Amino acid sequence: MKKLYLMKNPELFQGENYLKKNKVYFEGWYFKNTTSDGSISFIPGISITQQEKKAFIQIITDGSSYFINYNIDDFIFSANPFYIKIKDNYFSPKKIYINIKDEQQGINIYSKLKYLDSINIKTNILNPNIMGPFSYIPSMECNHAIISMKNSVKGLVRINNKKLDFNNGIGYIEKDWGYSFPKTYLWCQANNFKKTNASFMFSEAIIPFKFFKFKGIICVLIIDNKEYKFTTYNGCKLIKFNINKDRVNITIKKGEYYLSIKSVSKTGYKLSAPVNGEMNKDIFETISANIRVTLKKKDNIIFNDESTNCGLEIV
Repeated sequence: MKKLYLMKNPELFQGENYLKKNKVYFEGWYFKNTTSDGSISFIPGISITQQEKKAFIQIITDGSSYFINYNIDDFIFSANPFYIKIKDNYFSPKKIYINIKDEQQGINIYSKLKYLDSINIKTNILNPNIMGPFSYIPSMECNHAIISMKNSVKGLVRINNKKLDFNNGIGYIEKDWGYSFPKTYLWCQANNFKKTNASFMFSEAIIPFKFFKFKGIICVLIIDNKEYKFTTYNGCKLIKFNINKDRVNITIKKGEYYLSIKSVSKTGYKLSAPVNGEMNKDIFETISANIRVTLKKKDNIIFNDESTNCGLEIV
């Protein structure tokens, strides 16, 4: 498949050529679902090293996480319509089906979810996704794409004997691909605001590029279909960055706009991140954090609200 077509459609499987090589590579999609009953995220993907090729599904809930390995032959993909399958599990921007039984980990998960009314970021030929012009640079350590900033979720999830009703749920979909996650980064995502119908995503990471490194920022806040984008490539500057294991207090600036993010972290659960294609780095994520986002134009407050059921990783 042509590279330009894949670049314009980043939700598609980008790594077909790597299935025939023993060159390090990973690719993973992230489907986050929240409801008043609880939250759950599914992360299907593949991992390729010089020694091994495998597929996997990671799962994180409000109180646990799981990693299930699959044979690479269990991974099937389609471009039109786009979907991926890993054995009995099906993922697309419109629906997912989950059927996982793992006696060793003591889990039995069944799910049918439909995704509707997706809201996404604005794109053009210069900025085919959230990475903007960096999307055109080959061999980046890690590429990132937002597939759906916010969508409604209909359906249910059964985890062992517990049933979660998602018929009034909210979803978020993104993905990553390359060969390694950044060594240090912060990622947070929110779309369950108390007073407004907003959606929000922020990430900061140290990005290796050629013979130097730089601090990369990508951030989007959508309020009633109006998009505010703060990124390294559009002139965003980091003016406050105070984080530790428990707290986040950040302010970024672009022109006359100031955006602040504050959070007190909750207990995170272990996920596996790629290093040179291999899923062997332990990271910890919560999908039940509270995050307050404030947007100002000079001294005038445009937006100030708090979200529950937020995703948060501090690495």
